[in-house]
Amino acid sequence: MGIKDWPAAERPREKLRAQGASALSDSELLAIFLRTGVRGASAVDLGREMLGRFGSLSALFSASREALAGVPGLGEAKRAQLAAILELARRVLEERIREPQTLDSPARVKDFLRLSLHGRSRESFVAIFLDAQHRVLATEELFEGTLTQAPVFPREIVRRALFHNAGAVIFAHNHPSGLPEPSRADEVLTRSLKTILEPLEIRVLDHIIVATGGVVSLAERGLL
Repeated sequence: MGIKDWPAAERPREKLRAQGASALSDSELLAIFLRTGVRGASAVDLGREMLGRFGSLSALFSASREALAGVPGLGEAKRAQLAAILELARRVLEERIREPQTLDSPARVKDFLRLSLHGRSRESFVAIFLDAQHRVLATEELFEGTLTQAPVFPREIVRRALFHNAGAVIFAHNHPSGLPEPSRADEVLTRSLKTILEPLEIRVLDHIIVATGGVVSLAERGLL
């Protein structure tokens, strides 16, 4: 039975109009995005299948183009729409972390970085430069590497930090392998950068690792 045959109060669009978007389940929200189902499956069924395949919305949004291409009912046009939605969300989060106020929400930074680095097949190293009051000055992708590592050049980091007159910095990179656990090399690099930047009165606030399996903060782990 198609969604149009459901009771009006149970249809995702009507439910959204009556109760607001927050009242809908993840699969119902995906159904509104998908608009139509396929033979034998409604849009809500497809939404449930997508969540079951990837495990969560975060994993779905972090999936590669190749992985999304294998999802029934998610054709090229819908994949383009999904990419556009993700980019809009990323820009909203970037605007929020740039608001003229102290950056005091680690969750907001994690959400922004998750969207910024999702689905990449190579490691990328990003720096968020902040002033002394922890207001965002700039976000830059400084280095890109291979599947397993990205070369990081401390001199370039120092140059960019001084260019922005930064008082603090948050580092981030992705793990294309899908596992967010920091390696020994990640810990050593973070401590090395902290040691280099301290004499310049630039604080390293965090180093965040992004992967499809989650997001890890070295500061929260006590590894800075």
